[in-house]
Parts: sequence; C-alpha cells; structure tokens
Amino acid sequence: MTTSYHEYFRGKCITLMGLGLLGRGVGDARFLAECGAELIVTDKKSAEELATSVAELSDLPNITFRLGEHNLEDFRDRDLIIKAAGVPQDSPFIAEARAAGIPIAMTTALFSQFAKEAGATIVGVTGTRGKSTTTAMIAEILEQAGKSVLVGGNVRGVSTLALLPEVTAETHAVLELDSWQLQGFGEAKLGPDVGVFTTLYPDHLNYYKNDTAAYLADKANIFLYQDEADTIVVGEQAADTVLARYGDAMPARRVIARATDVPQDWVLGVLGEHNRANAACALAAARALGVDDGITRAALQSFRGVPGRLENLGVFAGVRVYNDNNATTPDATLAAIRALTEVGVKNVILIMGGDDKGLDMSALVAELPRCKAVVLFKERGTDRIREQVFALEHEGLQVFQEEGLAACVEQAFHVAAAGDIILYSPAFSSFGRFFKNEYDRNDQFVALIQSHNQS
Repeated sequence: MTTSYHEYFRGKCITLMGLGLLGRGVGDARFLAECGAELIVTDKKSAEELATSVAELSDLPNITFRLGEHNLEDFRDRDLIIKAAGVPQDSPFIAEARAAGIPIAMTTALFSQFAKEAGATIVGVTGTRGKSTTTAMIAEILEQAGKSVLVGGNVRGVSTLALLPEVTAETHAVLELDSWQLQGFGEAKLGPDVGVFTTLYPDHLNYYKNDTAAYLADKANIFLYQDEADTIVVGEQAADTVLARYGDAMPARRVIARATDVPQDWVLGVLGEHNRANAACALAAARALGVDDGITRAALQSFRGVPGRLENLGVFAGVRVYNDNNATTPDATLAAIRALTEVGVKNVILIMGGDDKGLDMSALVAELPRCKAVVLFKERGTDRIREQVFALEHEGLQVFQEEGLAACVEQAFHVAAAGDIILYSPAFSSFGRFFKNEYDRNDQFVALIQSHNQS
C-alpha cells in the first residue's frame, strides 16, 4: 500500500463481514463509510438482535445491511472483503471471494499496514493467556515514558481502523491480537516491529476442530513476517513449543522472557506469579523499544490491572471480591486460584462454570480443594465436570450448583464469612442461554456485586 487510507477506501465496494454488538464493528463500518466506501454489512444475527448497532449507523446512506444470513452474491463483484474475527476457516463465503480473486483483509492488519506506512511503531501482543494484561502493561510503560500511544486490536468497543486519523510517525500502536486477528496479519504478510507471545495453552478447540497445530499456526503469524530488525519476545511457558515448531522460521531477534527477569525488589501492582510472567514480557518489550528500566519499574508498580482479569472489586460485608470473568480456560482459573490461596488457609469461594470449549479440566479440578467452596454455574460445560467436582466433598470442599449468575453470587455470599474471598473465575466461555458474550457476562457480575453491596 502506498496510497493514503482515504484514497484506498474511497469509492471501493466493500463487504464487511460481521457487525456485532461490541462496538468494534459499528466503528469499522462508520469509518469506512465516512471514507467514502460503498458498504454491504452482513451478519448472521438478525436485525432485531443487532438493532442497537444498526441504529448507530442509520445516518449513513452508503451502508446496505444484509442481516440474519450471509448471501454469496455479497461476496462477488466486490473490491474488498473485510472478515471479522472468528469467521470459520472453511467459510463458503470467503471461499467464494477467493475464487473470484477478491482481496480478503481484517481490520487490525489493515490499520497496521497504514500505520506502518505513516512511520508508526507497531507492538503486537498475543498468547492464550496474559495478552490483555501484557498489552495494558506495555501501554502504561510507554505512556510513562512520554510516548504517543494508541491501544487497539482485541479491545472492547474500540474500532482499531477508526484510530488511523490519530496516527503519526511518533505513534506507538500497542495491539492485543487473538489468533483470529492474526489470520489477517498472515493474509497481509505483515509483522509487528515488536511482537510478544505470552503463553500457549489449548483453546478454541471447537473452532480449530481439536487441531492445536492449527491454533498455533494462526498465532505464529505474529513473528513469521517480521524482519531481522524486529524483535519477538516469547514467554517462558510458550518458548519450548514455539521454538521447536517455528524456530527456523523466526527472522526477528528473539528474547525469552522469564518471570525471574523481573527483579525481586520490584513490587508489582497486580497479584500472582502469572502476572510476574506477564511483567517479564512487558519488560522485554520495553527494553526492545528503548525504554529505561527505571520507567518500566515505576509503571509496573503503579499498574492496577485491567477489568475482568483478577480485578479487585472491593470488600463487601468483610468479604473481598475478585472479578476474573475473562478467565475462559482452566489454566487461567488455576492461575487465579494460585494467586489468591495461601498454604493452610481455605478462604476462597470460587464461582465457576459456563459453556463448553472441549478443554481438559482435570488439572483445575485436582486443585479445587485449595478453595473453601466452589459454586458451579449450571451450563453445558459445567455439566461435564459436575460429578468430579461434587466428588471432592469428601476432601472437605463445599460444593454447590446454581442456575443463573444471581443465584451463584447469592450462594457465594451465603457461604462466605468475614475475611473470605469470593473469586469469580469461570474457566469456561460465556456463550449460551444466559449471556450475549463475554463482556455481557462481566457486566452482569459487576452489577450483581454492586447491587449486593446496596442491599
């Protein structure tokens, strides 16, 4: 790309695949329409389900909506298809566009292409766990270093494309990148100036059809198209697997980040050994970007975490509540339990459960007796481990199962005594009967805690 984004999008016939309810799709559509593109916005959700998103775009005459389904004709005779995250790899609609020779792109990769052309520095962060926290840590460090920082990618409500007008040659764009967004980087053969790969655990096995190699292959796009002047930071947990599979295909300078790289006298503002590992990744990225360790130390010590990730909501009737809603894998919940439980002290009441991604829960179940009690949120995934968890009652673990998040919160407070901790860390995904998405689940939990405090 050598033209400005205005020239690139103006007059193009573009199909935007995926509108959604989180605000990113709305922001992308508005940005493209205001650049002069002729848009078809298509989504499998119905017009009724997407009413709030559609209403936000009702003033734009150059948007046509195709809702409730995708149609093959919307993927023919177009100049560009912009694919949303999570579109199946074997999508017949994407196949139709490819067969017609139509370019396929994704928004975060498009942003990065134009931002790089403007001279901006791109910092990309991926990993199964830790990418949101590490992204936020790096952004905090760069801000305290006096840099011009934009944060985008897999961020709630943020259209990364719509950040383009703010980009200058001094910009540091810090992007949280999930495996799906990295498909776009692979499509564009694009790599960040500094890449970070935090951890690697099994995840999204339903999407990747139990093929962990395919999941890693998408993640690998964070370093496959870097060059020798770039840097890739790999967290210690992921390093052996990543290097064994892709060590010969990593052109950038490699740094292995270990939790022990963070000096012991640095007191972090967030709990847990897993967050020390995240901080090590952020420290390595900051060094690659030329930031002094003194600035990094101050930023990491003042950093208080991000919403939904072992977030301290406060003390209610003597009970401290942590919101770890974004723990959608057993490894994430296990990390939270280990961060909060003390040897010989059983004062954590865990609320967990949700929809099923087919992940192995055995390691998590084995360590549940570290808790005082477990309240199971009844759902499809939870049902798979119900018997194993209730079998732990003979080890002194109190186990309950409730239907609905409100009932789970009520039961947790009923069990808790002053000095105890309620930890909401689901270990499962959010989709199902009760929540629109992960963010809706987060908001419902926070609202329930706030209403409990007022009652």
